[in-house]
Amino acid sequence: MVMTMVKLGGMKTVSKSRLKARMLEYFREIEATGEPLIVTDRGREALEIRPVNGGQPDAEILAELRALAKPGGDIDEGEALEPLPSDLWEAQREDDRNPW
Repeated sequence: MVMTMVKLGGMKTVSKSRLKARMLEYFREIEATGEPLIVTDRGREALEIRPVNGGQPDAEILAELRALAKPGGDIDEGEALEPLPSDLWEAQREDDRNPW
């Protein structure tokens, strides 16, 4: 499977027509590499497709979250374990019923 992409200023680019023909292949490569893809329309940059996590590996994201959850992280242990007071719970339920 060969995908035709051009590197433009360090970023890969592909035309809309070529993307349409092989979209899933391009999506899989973006997910695997974490590198964004620029989509061109008549030679002009039109779109940028990038992974949701910004290309950061899941292991790195989880490590950052674990560090926050440890004592000394930004989250206070007691605060994270205390239940919501009943008056705030009821106020939140009222907000949920009427989103407008």
